[in-house]
Amino acid sequence: MKQLLLLCSIFVCQSVLLPLAAQTFRQEFGNSRKAFVETVATPDRADSYYRVGQSATLRVVAREGGMPLDGTVLRYKVGPEMFLPEAYDTAVFVRGEALVPMGTLMQPGFLACQYEFKASDGRTYKDLVKLAYAPEQIRTFTPMPKDFGSFWQKALQEARKVDLEPEYFDVPDATNDRFVTKLVRLHVGKNKWMQGYLTIPRPHREGLRVDEPCSEMGQGLYPVVLCPPGAGSQKIYPSDYFPREGCIYLKIEIHDNDQRMPDDEYNRMRQAKCDGYMRRGMSSRDTYYYKDVYVGCARVVDFLCSLPGWDGKNVIVTGGSQGGALTIVTAALNEKVTVCAPFYPALCDLTGFLHQRAGGWPKFFSSWSQDSKVDIPQDQAVETLQYFDVVNFARVLKVPTFMSWGYNDDTCSPTSVWAAWNEITAPKANDITPSSGHWRFPSSQAKCWQWMKRQMHAVQ
Repeated sequence: MKQLLLLCSIFVCQSVLLPLAAQTFRQEFGNSRKAFVETVATPDRADSYYRVGQSATLRVVAREGGMPLDGTVLRYKVGPEMFLPEAYDTAVFVRGEALVPMGTLMQPGFLACQYEFKASDGRTYKDLVKLAYAPEQIRTFTPMPKDFGSFWQKALQEARKVDLEPEYFDVPDATNDRFVTKLVRLHVGKNKWMQGYLTIPRPHREGLRVDEPCSEMGQGLYPVVLCPPGAGSQKIYPSDYFPREGCIYLKIEIHDNDQRMPDDEYNRMRQAKCDGYMRRGMSSRDTYYYKDVYVGCARVVDFLCSLPGWDGKNVIVTGGSQGGALTIVTAALNEKVTVCAPFYPALCDLTGFLHQRAGGWPKFFSSWSQDSKVDIPQDQAVETLQYFDVVNFARVLKVPTFMSWGYNDDTCSPTSVWAAWNEITAPKANDITPSSGHWRFPSSQAKCWQWMKRQMHAVQ
């Protein structure tokens, strides 16, 4: 008994002396550095580009723990993108490979394959692959209204009669010795406000004030960058990507949702306030929700160009998805914009589904999701949407434009993006990554920034 008490005393003393970190449990087994199941699908043309009428084959390669699948069934269905059949066909993996006969298309567009298989771990692995058929020949179904230009010119003129009345709020967590960040609220139209995080590089001098960001800067220092948001009504957050490169940066939220609210309260509010916003007021071009959004984004550019730190030359707009659409719209509406850089833009070729072809988000007339629902007569919706279809803003773009998108995007179909791209007559460059979906590779962002710098250098 004495020996047991002595042993316990020694154990207690040693445990008190041991550093706290030594008392925590550690993982005994090594972490995997690769996925147990690895798969890749490769078309028989490396660039995923085919001529109309040319047959295609997809080669699916899969391994489990480095061993090729053998005898596993691959289920797949093939058809024009977003118009896949309900029934699956099958193929079998032999020494890690399965071949899918894709067939062909007899008109410009995209042919899609959705495939899946169940591995020995019990999980189902799936992917979507799309192949391009003469995409440079894709043409939009949306006509250009005769009064398109005058309609938007009048709308912007009316919005410019409203004082922006900027309100600034501190963002301590995104303010440091290199940057000042403020949440700013702007009155961008008669009944429209927007909020956003404004980040400004600090000039290299003493005595800087942080309560008024505009007064902290000398004249003519920085290009300005506007980033409109993707779809939805989620919170936005500051970013230092462009400020680190020496730019004033503003990431906006288009619904005037208070970014300072606690998350739970914010989520309840935004669901009640913003649900179905992409369909609101569609009965008329004057009442459609996006009218104030489009004009409001153009007014935000006016605000950025009012900052004393703007270099007086360079105005960049860039964003992805809905933000890509708003990028094109803003560049077309506001004459101050000098660089347009959308990624996989939404709201392109909105009537595509009426012609049995994939259209752009929100996929109106497809009846596939709540967002796509149209509650008014079809001809009335079509008449309104031609004033908001991004292909018509692409037609009137005058500034250099860089666009990036992928083929495996099932949110903003590559067919709809190509429909907009093919309408751009301004100087343009692209970065197409066939294997990407509704996202971008870091290399695409890097290419975009290098292109932006060349455009800015050209106007110095």
